[in-house]
Amino acid sequence: MYETIRIETDARGVAHLWLAREGKHNALSAQMIRELTRAAEQLAGDPAIRVVVLAAAGKSFCAGGDLGWMQDQMRADAATRRAGARELAMMLNALNTLPKPLIGRVQGNAFGGGVGMISVCDVAISVPEARFGLTETRLGLIPATIGPYVLARMGEDKARRVFMSARLFGADEAMRLNLIASLADADALDAAIEAEVAPYLDCAPGAVAAAKALARRLGPAIVPTEIEASIDALVAVWEGDEAPEGIAAFFDKRKPRWQL
Repeated sequence: MYETIRIETDARGVAHLWLAREGKHNALSAQMIRELTRAAEQLAGDPAIRVVVLAAAGKSFCAGGDLGWMQDQMRADAATRRAGARELAMMLNALNTLPKPLIGRVQGNAFGGGVGMISVCDVAISVPEARFGLTETRLGLIPATIGPYVLARMGEDKARRVFMSARLFGADEAMRLNLIASLADADALDAAIEAEVAPYLDCAPGAVAAAKALARRLGPAIVPTEIEASIDALVAVWEGDEAPEGIAAFFDKRKPRWQL
């Protein structure tokens, strides 16, 4: 059913949603975006599922958007570009509005869209050695469709420390930025995830879903107009001249024209 992700469910109703493009550092391809959207819908509609753990195979949690996919979007016609941006935005929205607790298991680095994937989780636990970064501007891109979720998670003041500079930061700073809730060594990560999962199994699932929906409503608003604005922003940079230069430079293994 799925090729870029997999779902494993135990008898308690705990589902692990695995990013499974480990050879590509779990970069978000068009296929993975579509499969994640379908998986979110599947998990949302399954009354037997009580908790979802967002996990990743391999060394990296998620390297962000697949640059080959982005290159394809920039070469496409306007309607195709907008459709691609919308698919990415709606995948993030589907995970953010999942009516189950979503717990991030961050076993490795997360860049660009990977930071967005963490931001749609209700709580995320990382290994101490993981590195993070909103690296888009280095490539002439911007953290567009992930922006509403990153700002909601970090708050504007904290997000602006890392939102535009593309600098990498460690797990300790990720905690100070409110991206990561706590740290656990690799051999203790599953136990730490289980400690987050277990309390939910004593809770009424309908009440948990209603409480999560209320928290989203009372917290920073991520409404359709903001999602549309993020889509517009991503399309605009795809149609500009910096993103094609930055991505071409990456594939050509050279510096883009703005890099000293």
